[in-house]
Amino acid sequence: MRVTMEREDKKSIALTGFMGVGKTSIGQALAKKTGRQLIDIDAEIEKAHELPVPEIFRKYGEEYFREKEKVMIQSYSQEKKKVLSLGGGAFLQPEVREICMASCYVIHLELSWDKWVDRCEQLIETRPVLQGKSLDEMKTLFHAREKIYQEYHLKINTDHLSIDEAADEIIQLL
Repeated sequence: MRVTMEREDKKSIALTGFMGVGKTSIGQALAKKTGRQLIDIDAEIEKAHELPVPEIFRKYGEEYFREKEKVMIQSYSQEKKKVLSLGGGAFLQPEVREICMASCYVIHLELSWDKWVDRCEQLIETRPVLQGKSLDEMKTLFHAREKIYQEYHLKINTDHLSIDEAADEIIQLL
């Protein structure tokens, strides 16, 4: 079912949140339901470098990755009617937050620590920031990152929502 959003119809939607909260999955459902194109920023960086994100981190470093991420987000956030799935660390950069808040409708996808822990084993291999960290270190990172996600237009807690339910809630609230 395709939905036409009345409010902020042309502005792109930027999904933020900690790694593994479902930004890409919910973004895919949201894009399909609204007839928008999904732009997964991490996937776009991988495509441009012909390398997976962990390899980009290893080969060039996190600072390099964050710069490429910022440039890509600056470009895509100016486009209309997109759904942008941002990497979990994108909002660490004040410039990214400012651009997204000004150009997009920012939706923070929130997941509780307990629900996130249920998913973390599946995430470690593809998330370089988690590699080599203990569960306590991950918890510290999880809670530290919560502070950077506090700039948004809408927050959705996904603890008890399916992917489609989360997308439907976003559509309903917009």
